[in-house]
Amino acid sequence: MIKGILFDLDGVIVDTAVFHYAAWRRMANDLGFDIDEEFNETLKGISRMDSIDRILKKGGLELTDERILELAAKKNNWYLESVDQMTDANILPGIENIISQIKEKGLGMALGSASKNAPRILERIGLIDAFDALVDGNSVKKSKPNPEVFLKGAESLGLQNGECLVVEDAFAGIEAAHAAGMKAIGIGTKQNLPNADYILETFEGVVLSELLEKLK
Repeated sequence: MIKGILFDLDGVIVDTAVFHYAAWRRMANDLGFDIDEEFNETLKGISRMDSIDRILKKGGLELTDERILELAAKKNNWYLESVDQMTDANILPGIENIISQIKEKGLGMALGSASKNAPRILERIGLIDAFDALVDGNSVKKSKPNPEVFLKGAESLGLQNGECLVVEDAFAGIEAAHAAGMKAIGIGTKQNLPNADYILETFEGVVLSELLEKLK
């Protein structure tokens, strides 16, 4: 029986993926090469440093640790310039409605995101107080597909792993959920998320009780 729901942030609650892509592409361009949207899909759900590692491999570059840290800080600053312009208008369709249904049903709700900027984003969009717990990039050491973020999410809600349902938009995030012994709803398409237990394009019009019934 599902007693708690763990939400990823980027691409699930807000669409900050476009901000990430713009910042990553700007970084790659500064280094002398380009990345496309298809490559950017492989960066979803993983940590900033792992993303930089993948980008540098694509560009055939090896840089010092000091230079990599400089790039990470620069990329994050570009990204935050976009984040600081966010409002509740950036909340994705149906999210506020599904959160209300979760509260009404008395289920626990936690954030499980690789983003170190999660609290800042939730503040900007007015949802910081909606969650019972926040597990983000500041409180985990291993990025998805490692299940650490979701294991900590379940623990933060005082629930067993199998009592939690994950909502993700990234292949690596679905893998992390399954590694934690949890079912996962994918926000996207079957093509992008063939490993998801159930697919939704958005939460718009979704009835929570019906959704949970389908996942049994």
